[in-house]
Amino acid sequence: MLQYTGKLEVVDVYNDHSVHRLLIFVIKFVAMSFSYIPATTDSIAQALEAKDPSESISILYQILENPSSSSEALRIKEQAISNLSDLLRQEKRAEELRSLLTQLRPFFSVIPKAKTAKIVRGIIDAVAKIPGTSDLQISLCKEMVQWTRTEKRTFLRQRVEARLASLLMENKEYSEALALLSDLVKEVRRLDDKLLLVDIDLLESKLHFSLRNLPKAKASLTAARTAANAIYVPPAQQGTIDLQSGILHAEEKDYKTAYSYFYEAFEAFNALEDPRAIFSLKYMLLCKIMVNQADDVAGIISSKAGLQYVGPELDAMKAVADAYSKRSLKLFETALRDYKAQLEEDPIVHRHLSSLYDTLLEQNLCRLIEPFSTVEIDHVAQLIELPVDHVEKKLSQMILDKKFAGTLDQGAGCLVIFEDPKTDAIFPATLETISNIGKVVDSLYIRSAKIMA
Repeated sequence: MLQYTGKLEVVDVYNDHSVHRLLIFVIKFVAMSFSYIPATTDSIAQALEAKDPSESISILYQILENPSSSSEALRIKEQAISNLSDLLRQEKRAEELRSLLTQLRPFFSVIPKAKTAKIVRGIIDAVAKIPGTSDLQISLCKEMVQWTRTEKRTFLRQRVEARLASLLMENKEYSEALALLSDLVKEVRRLDDKLLLVDIDLLESKLHFSLRNLPKAKASLTAARTAANAIYVPPAQQGTIDLQSGILHAEEKDYKTAYSYFYEAFEAFNALEDPRAIFSLKYMLLCKIMVNQADDVAGIISSKAGLQYVGPELDAMKAVADAYSKRSLKLFETALRDYKAQLEEDPIVHRHLSSLYDTLLEQNLCRLIEPFSTVEIDHVAQLIELPVDHVEKKLSQMILDKKFAGTLDQGAGCLVIFEDPKTDAIFPATLETISNIGKVVDSLYIRSAKIMA
């Protein structure tokens, strides 16, 4: 075997290790030459036709390794990234999606910034669809914020920061989310990016609502509506605004207005087949129950729109409506127990149902104690089918709130109900006389002041 030494000499290399090194170099070169495949539509088709998802993922990675930067190759690579993200999401390989964003950074430098933003947001959305990845999403967004700051990609950074604030809020890291939004909203207002401003104001409203600061939540929602009026708002975003409006009106006990907002949100989400449609419908039913129209719930569920969403969420609201119609605390508690995930774990429904439960309990207690002047607390607890300590606590609260006149004799374990005191007719007349005398004295004082002047 012969080797070219660079000195125009031919030497025998059988007796040294040059042959071995040369063979290794050739093998590596050949391997590198075939570590990618052409970025063509045929390659994409080959990846999609592969029987095994792992094989498809491998082919798509090889397409991305192609060094070609022609316009056609870039277009094929964008398609490959989209397909790869979907496959990794389906396979629940969240860490690989995170690594993919890092691997694609050289590719981002050769494509337009708008396309970069679309790809980055698409991959983050893919990670979000994998259950149990909230911490990974937060760390991923923080990494991307750092990268966008370094690359001076303001447009993308603002949107990733908005997404990060949303994730922090879901993770109940409210102070960090609020600090991030406060800086972001000032920056976006200066740039006058209305569409992003609507998102941020809406997110800020949700954040203040989670912190139980209703005035600021309403102010942020008003700001979101003002910004939305100046631009075209996508139906999904308009539905989100209506949903938040309904939640805030329901919090103020204005259930009729809340119902109309929830209905608008339901119409928008239903047309888009958005999963939030069922929650809008659920809150519509809640409003019907809260305004003492529980009989309408069954009709709404059996309507054409309601039948599409029949399931545990609507079954839970129907059970609550039945319990409320029958004024049965036992049925109410059964519904809360049987549909715990749909009622108690939904903070909005749980808050209003707690108020409804208290109202129902007070109505039942007042009805039960009405015939008595003195009654044992044990007897009341048996009639209402609730624990004695729970009934005793509620009765003491009702006495303090002056729902009825009475006292608890804890030594005897009895409730003593007083007769309603009759108002004496002389008291109002006396108060009116004193008021008139005061007016006369004031008038005389003014006249005397004028005479003395």
